Amino acid sequence: MPGREQVDRQMTQGVSIARRWAEYLVAILSGNVVYLFIEPGLPPALRHRFSHIDLGLLIDFLICVAVLGLVRLARPWNSEHPRET
Repeated sequence: MPGREQVDRQMTQGVSIARRWAEYLVAILSGNVVYLFIEPGLPPALRHRFSHIDLGLLIDFLICVAVLGLVRLARPWNSEHPRET
């Protein structure tokens, strides 16, 4: 059974490492799905080409960051004290 110090190291601001990785996974998968839906409507210069670093990749990254922000906003600040509405 892990000791208190190990549990504290695995928790950052009241959020477990597993939960944080789950948030990253949701953000990346959702962001990529959103990008794939909007990509056909983008001009060719803004579309991502496989195995290239281009503006399409930057747009995809920014969408994933935005989704991660939304996921974090949906998460309560502290599990012991939920947000007041």
